[in-house]
Amino acid sequence: MNRREFLHVIGMAAACGLPLAQFSGRAHAQNAAQFYDLPRYGNVHLLHFTDCHAQLRPIWFREPNVNLGVADMAGRPPHLVGEALLRRFGVKPRTAEAYALTYLDFEHAARTYGKVGGFAHLATLVKQLKAGRPGALLLDGGDTWQGSATALWTQGQDMVDACKLLGVDVMTGHWEFTLGAERVRQVVENDFKGKIDFVAQNIKTADFGDPVFPPYVIKAINGVPVAIVGQAFPYTPIANPRYMVPEWNFGIQEETLQKAVDAARAQGAQAVILLSHNGMDVDLKLATRVRGIDAILGGHTHDGMPAPAIVNNAGGKTLVTNAGSNGKFLGVLDLDVKGGKLADFRYRLLPVFSRLLPADPGMQSLIDKVRAPYAARLGEKLALTEGLLYRRGNFNGTFDQLILEGLMAEKDAPIAFSPGFCWGTSLLPGEPILMEHLMDQTAITYPYTSVTGMTGETIKIILEDVADNLFNPDPYYQQGGDMVRVGGLSYTCDPNARAGGRISAMSIRGKPLEAGKTYKVAGWAPVAEAAKTAGGEPIWDLMARHLRGRKVVKPLQLELPRLKGMQGNAGIA
Repeated sequence: MNRREFLHVIGMAAACGLPLAQFSGRAHAQNAAQFYDLPRYGNVHLLHFTDCHAQLRPIWFREPNVNLGVADMAGRPPHLVGEALLRRFGVKPRTAEAYALTYLDFEHAARTYGKVGGFAHLATLVKQLKAGRPGALLLDGGDTWQGSATALWTQGQDMVDACKLLGVDVMTGHWEFTLGAERVRQVVENDFKGKIDFVAQNIKTADFGDPVFPPYVIKAINGVPVAIVGQAFPYTPIANPRYMVPEWNFGIQEETLQKAVDAARAQGAQAVILLSHNGMDVDLKLATRVRGIDAILGGHTHDGMPAPAIVNNAGGKTLVTNAGSNGKFLGVLDLDVKGGKLADFRYRLLPVFSRLLPADPGMQSLIDKVRAPYAARLGEKLALTEGLLYRRGNFNGTFDQLILEGLMAEKDAPIAFSPGFCWGTSLLPGEPILMEHLMDQTAITYPYTSVTGMTGETIKIILEDVADNLFNPDPYYQQGGDMVRVGGLSYTCDPNARAGGRISAMSIRGKPLEAGKTYKVAGWAPVAEAAKTAGGEPIWDLMARHLRGRKVVKPLQLELPRLKGMQGNAGIA
C-alpha cells in the first residue's frame, strides 16, 4: 500500500460516514487522511511501539489521573496528568489527541472517538508510514507476549505471529521472560530467526557473565548504518519470579551499555538508538550518564509522551521518548544524519484510532484465526458493570478495587493486596464484563491466590518497600509499576518522606493496626517459587466465580491512601 492508496482508502472510509470532524487534532486538518499524512523528513526512519500487552483488538484504555513525581522528577514529564499534560505539550482540550493522552472526560470522549489500538489497524498505519519512508525500521519495546487470554493460552504464539506479520524488525523484552527462559529462547532461535532481531545488552549468564542475546544490531537505512541497542527490563528477577529465568542476570549495567555503544560506533554506526524497557525516569537519568546514544525509545512505564525530552551529556545530546501502551500509539522518529552524526530530527506520537484506520485484511484474518478456538470462553458474560472500570494510577483503579473486593469476599479476609500492574484494559458503564476482560487484568503465568497471616509490622514493611520502589528519589532504585492496591486497610502516604517513613496511620475498620497482631490477608501473583505448589486457585477462577454471583457491579468507591505533601503536584488531578 503506497501513500496515494492509503489516502484513498481513508477517503473511502470518510465517505462511508465516519465522524471525521470529531478528529480535529492540533496539528492536523479535519479529516482522517491528513491526520495520518505525516511528511517524511531526513534519511533515517524509526517506527516504535511498546507495552501493547498482547492486545490484538481495539480496546478502551483510560490514562491515569495520578502519576506522581518526587524530587527532581516532580512537575516534569512523564509525571503530568490531565490538563497539566495538555498545557505542557500544547494539545487542545476536548480533541481526539486529548482523549488519547489523558483521562479527561473519558467516558464521553471514548464514545465520541471510539476504541484505540488493534493490530489490524496498527498494521494499516505501519504500512502507510513504511511506504513513505524507505528503509524504515519497526521497533518493539517489549511487554508484547503477555496481557491477554490468548497470549497466555498460546504461550505468546499469537503475538509472535502477529509481530512477524506486522513487520517488526528489532525487539527487546520484559514480561516475555515470565513465559520462561526456555520459551523465550525457542521463539528467538526459531520463529524470529532471520526475521526479527531480539537484542538485550543487559542480560548475562549467571555463571560466567556471557551475553544471552546480542547487545545490538546494525541496520543500514538509506545507506546510513544505524545501531539498535537493546535494554531489557533491568529488574525482571525482582519484579517477577526469579525461578522463571534462574540462569540469567539482569540490571541496568551502565558500563556494558557504554561499551556496546562504543563498539557499535567503532563498527561504523552513524546513529545509535537504545530500544529500552527501563521506564522513562530511568532512561532520563541514563541519558545523562552514557555517551553516544542519539535517542532512547523507551517503554515499561506506559507514558504516552507527545514530544521527546532532550538530555545533555558528556557526548552531546540524547532524545528520550516513551510511546505509551496497549497499542494506542505509534512513535515516528525521523532523523537527519549528515557527516556521520545526527543533524536534526522530527518526532510524532500518532494515536491509533480504530475508527479512522481501516483494518488490514491479512492481520484481521490472523487475529480471527487465533481467537476462533477460544471464542466461547472469551465471550462468556460474567456480570454487567454500571460504572467505569479501569486500571492505572499510582494507588488504585476501579478494576483493581473490584479484584480486592472479590479477594476479600471469596477468601473471607478483612484485608487484600493486589499488584500495582499498569496493564489492563477499560470498560465503559453499561458494558458486560466478559471472561476476556477479566483475563485482560489477570493473564499471567503465576496467577495463584493465597491467604496469609501477617503481623501489622509485616504489612507496614511491605507497603514501605513498594512505596520506596515507586517514590525513591533516585530513578535507578525504581522498578516501575504502581503501588500495591490495598483493600480493607486505610493508611497515610507521604511520597516525599525517606525510606521507611512514608507509611503511617494504618487502620482497619477504624481501629489502628497493631504491630504485633496477626491479620488475615488475601492476595495473588506471588513471586516465590513455593507458591507454585501451594495449591492456590488462579485469580481468574476466583474472580469469575465472584462476578457470576454478583451479576451487576455498581459504581465502585476507590480505597485510596491519604496523601501528604502532594499539594500542587502536577501528577495528581
